Amino acid sequence: MEEINKLTEREELKTYFETGKYPTQSQFAELIDSLRHKEDALSYKDIVNIANRIEALDSGNIQYYLYNVGDQKFPIVMSSQGSEDLMIELKISFNNNVNSLRVFGKAPFTFKTKKFPAEGLGTNEYYYLNAYMDSTSVTRMFGNNLPTIPDGLELGTLEGKDFFLNINKYPIEQQINIVNTSIKFVNKTNAIIQYKVQSNNWGNAYTAKDSVTDHYDMWDNLYFYYKADLQRISQNIECRVYNADNDQLLITTSLLAGQDNREVWANGEVKEIRNIRIECDYQQNT
Repeated sequence: MEEINKLTEREELKTYFETGKYPTQSQFAELIDSLRHKEDALSYKDIVNIANRIEALDSGNIQYYLYNVGDQKFPIVMSSQGSEDLMIELKISFNNNVNSLRVFGKAPFTFKTKKFPAEGLGTNEYYYLNAYMDSTSVTRMFGNNLPTIPDGLELGTLEGKDFFLNINKYPIEQQINIVNTSIKFVNKTNAIIQYKVQSNNWGNAYTAKDSVTDHYDMWDNLYFYYKADLQRISQNIECRVYNADNDQLLITTSLLAGQDNREVWANGEVKEIRNIRIECDYQQNT
């Protein structure tokens, strides 16, 4: 028995309109039945098929929450290999809920800022930005006497599934100012080692390059983290933080051989020092 509602093949439909032929009423009906009308409801099977296709294409998810920022809009740019850059404009939702956007394309994805607005703030009031992905967070305050977020601030590279971003107003009792600490990074090993620096309400993404902080005088203390995949290395690595002005050893941290070292805290802090040197070398056996 012929299957009920079985659609006619596309090539057969074309033969109904060959030169010199006139389609019959039943052939016209077959053609019409092969089309989807805009008012046709999707069947459950159609919905499942579409959902599965989207899931197969889905490479990640952006979740962002904006609070007490008025009608300000904050643009970010997403880049991925083989695709054009995509600008995404973040704005507060009608019901102040967390917003979610799907990311399609080929990972990894790199996120950078376009210039952020800084209007709508009261005295000693700032905007607070926190972006988090793949165990990396970038944190800044901006507005009033602090510079706004510029074009091209790298928020991080997404290789996993989720990117979280939060922007809100941050009232404070006094004006805060930027202080800078220069960091020289010396890697004496063959391993790929990266570090990141964080402070209260400030933080950078992982890097293997020299850097300069622009953290805040109210919280002039720095914390260091490392990551290094040493699964194929048989010797521990030691990373030491020095005061570069007098070579005083401040913090020593071990990265373990045979392991994928991720988010390894340096187990200490550096206070009110303007020049830092980090040296990483193979740990000497004693």
